[in-house]
Amino acid sequence: MFCASSPGSDPRLCEMATDLGRELAQRRVRLVYGGGHVGLMGAVADGCLAAGGEVIGVIPRSLAEREVAHTGLTRLEVTASMHERKARMAELADGFIALPGGFGTCEEVIEILTWNQLGIVQSPVVFLEVGGFWQGLLTFFDHAVTAGVLRARHREMITVAHDVASAVDAALSEPIDVAPKWAEFPPRP
Repeated sequence: MFCASSPGSDPRLCEMATDLGRELAQRRVRLVYGGGHVGLMGAVADGCLAAGGEVIGVIPRSLAEREVAHTGLTRLEVTASMHERKARMAELADGFIALPGGFGTCEEVIEILTWNQLGIVQSPVVFLEVGGFWQGLLTFFDHAVTAGVLRARHREMITVAHDVASAVDAALSEPIDVAPKWAEFPPRP
């Protein structure tokens, strides 16, 4: 789960995050997320915990020391760096849902897409759409396909969901099996 550490200005964001947490708990799907108690991160974790779900947070030491860590989780893992955090989350999670967020959220979900593209992981990636939030980024990806710098099959790794049930369904589905990016490149002479 990737999402903002702030609540955003649209109250629908926190509502959807809380609903997503509850949906995961009701389906007995373990939530793996960034370990914070603030913003959308805190809302999804609290929603899952309140419904009796299992929540694993993974947070870098620098953020835990700033008292951003959620102390009521099933388990909290503290890593030495953001790089270790992302690698650990990829180890623990089978699928990824991106709620609205800023630079960090975009960077994390794009890294998982890149790892899928390169064959490092094979995980479903779902953008949970709220009020057109992701439309600009999705338009950019479409432009990258048109420009020939992103293959259409890699763009198809992204699923867009408009409600929490569909997002969870997609995250639990089999990921699209794509040939690694370099499969089409001729060998160097």
